[in-house]
Amino acid sequence: MTAALHDIAVEAPDRPDVVALIEASDAYSLERYPPEGHFGTDIAGLKSPDISFVVARRDGVAEGCGAVKWFDDATAELKRIFVSEAARGLGLGRRIMARLEAIAAERGAKTLYLETGPLNTEAVTMYRRLGYVECGPFADYAANPYSLFMTRKLTDEPSNEG
Repeated sequence: MTAALHDIAVEAPDRPDVVALIEASDAYSLERYPPEGHFGTDIAGLKSPDISFVVARRDGVAEGCGAVKWFDDATAELKRIFVSEAARGLGLGRRIMARLEAIAAERGAKTLYLETGPLNTEAVTMYRRLGYVECGPFADYAANPYSLFMTRKLTDEPSNEG
């Protein structure tokens, strides 16, 4: 099993298997944080015209996802990056990040932001390896003990897919 077997494409987030993936992401978050520390965008929000949502599939099975939310022509937020337990350790998270960064760059974004939880240690490690650094709250977020805010300039060296 290798990450290369995954196809990553823009899809609607309301397909039943993708909804199940989002529910798994919510469960993962709620195992680590109280409800007031869960900031995941719901399916209706992910269908918003200011969001590009991607799904990673292996043999047709949805095993990962992520989204870009556009703030303006130069800035965007990465959201809902998640890899199912069955697909962890294959480099899929990095490939989803690379796809999201490519979508953002194609649309002219220069700066990306993301919010994650400090207890999502695997994700935080991946983001740091991809050049993301901690920053303060952005957009409508407020400082809280459940959030870690990160940013990266897309004019820097692009992240690796592998």
